[in-house]
Amino acid sequence: MGNEQPGGIKIRRALLSVSDKTNLLDLARVLSKLDVEIVSTGGTQAELKKAGIKSVSISSFTGFPEILGGRVKTLHPKVFGGILAIRDDEEQKNEVTEQDIHYIDMVVVNLYPFGKVISKEGVEKEEAIENIDIGGPSMLRAAAKNHQSVAVVVDPQRYGEIIQELEANDGWLSSETRLSLAAEVFQHTAHYDSMIANYFRGVLPAKGGEFPQYASVGWEKAQGLRYGENPHQQAAFYKDTGFRGPSIARCEILSGKELSYNNIIDLNAALSMLEDFQERPFAVVLKHTNPCGAACADTLDKAYEDALACDPLSAFGCIIGLNQVVDMATAEKIHKTFFVECVLAPGYEPQAFELLKKKKNRRFLACPDLLNFQKSEESVVNVIKGGALLQTPDHHEMKQSDLKVVTEVAPTAEQIKSLLFAWKMVKHVKSNAILLAQSEKTVGIGAGQMSRVDSSIIAARKPGDKARGSVLASDAFFPMRDGVDAAAKAGVVAIIQPGGSKGDPDVIKAADEHKIAMVFTGIRHFRHS
Repeated sequence: MGNEQPGGIKIRRALLSVSDKTNLLDLARVLSKLDVEIVSTGGTQAELKKAGIKSVSISSFTGFPEILGGRVKTLHPKVFGGILAIRDDEEQKNEVTEQDIHYIDMVVVNLYPFGKVISKEGVEKEEAIENIDIGGPSMLRAAAKNHQSVAVVVDPQRYGEIIQELEANDGWLSSETRLSLAAEVFQHTAHYDSMIANYFRGVLPAKGGEFPQYASVGWEKAQGLRYGENPHQQAAFYKDTGFRGPSIARCEILSGKELSYNNIIDLNAALSMLEDFQERPFAVVLKHTNPCGAACADTLDKAYEDALACDPLSAFGCIIGLNQVVDMATAEKIHKTFFVECVLAPGYEPQAFELLKKKKNRRFLACPDLLNFQKSEESVVNVIKGGALLQTPDHHEMKQSDLKVVTEVAPTAEQIKSLLFAWKMVKHVKSNAILLAQSEKTVGIGAGQMSRVDSSIIAARKPGDKARGSVLASDAFFPMRDGVDAAAKAGVVAIIQPGGSKGDPDVIKAADEHKIAMVFTGIRHFRHS
């Protein structure tokens, strides 16, 4: 009797070689019960032997020993011939007989845990290299290619349904199941290779602005989400298994409901802002990836108080980001804030967290990586239809010595401090962006308008008289004087902007007329996405 029938194959021989032993024995026992011959490699065979499950060693199967410390064990013509042979090809049938090759009908393989190894702190390159699987991906790809005759299983979570189908059909597996398993394998090996490619790119000496010919991603599904940006959209959350810095994917959700798609987007924006402010206590309150308010202060609770005060109306349903462990004083102020979606901080003092978690629906996330990290230089990726855009991150640090005073009036020392704070924050506001600040706290923000003057008007409208004496940051140059006139009307005393417009002379003239100090940075901070 052959091992194929319309739509199905009979499993008679299975090769098992797994790094992850989860649920292995459940599958092996069913295969054994169905009189399937099991061929296995070193560690897998030892596990089977302990459980009293009979198997043939790979060395016995190939007639060749495992060599080079296990680096070579399955890379053999009898293995790959048994997997790749086309069962109904007469010429190949003859070759199989002549070479004493035995068909392999099922391949159960998972790979050395490369992603897990490189995610460890301080992992050596040699250890990473030793965890690059060679034989495993080769067997998986071979079996997936020949899925018309071979079943291939890479995910231990699928053993249960495989067991059910085998038991229900006396050891037969359908073509639909095999095709599904094969597709999963190619996704898995592509992910595995992308992790390795990204790791090697990361250990190469940095070359500014150099991008690879082929950009690969190493994302693994972290969880399904209830929906996407809107309830009619489906969504899932993926993580970069090799990433080691601050990341929402690496945060611990200490309390509250499951994160939504929009929560994750907003939390990632908050994280980027927290990374930019490490020296002093800093807090940001944001909605739809734009800050409603942000502040630095001598204490964390004061920073939060000042951030919230910028625009408490817009803070309804906000995300809160804090760059230090949350103490009781800060927790009390957050607890009293009406309708907070999420709070992100490096951690929480025990007493403070006991208070905060009383609000059952609020999500509290801990990101300890914020306490000790280097800013990542990995590429920023924007996926578009049919492609992607990559760029280096906007990590440019502006110093006082970089500023070029272009007006008759020069900014005071206190104004320069405010200007530098405003300049650091405005890059986190969607373009066209205008931000007003006093000392190291925002007082007004105009985000995402199609004209810069509209952003200026919006930034000044909400604070009203509080805008008097503030400084203004513009993420890109003023093309004409109307933005400066609007700033003067609001009571702005100093402006920081890139400069470089054909209209610079008129803009500078307007600032001089209004006795406003203006400095150019020569750097633009557009944020389009």
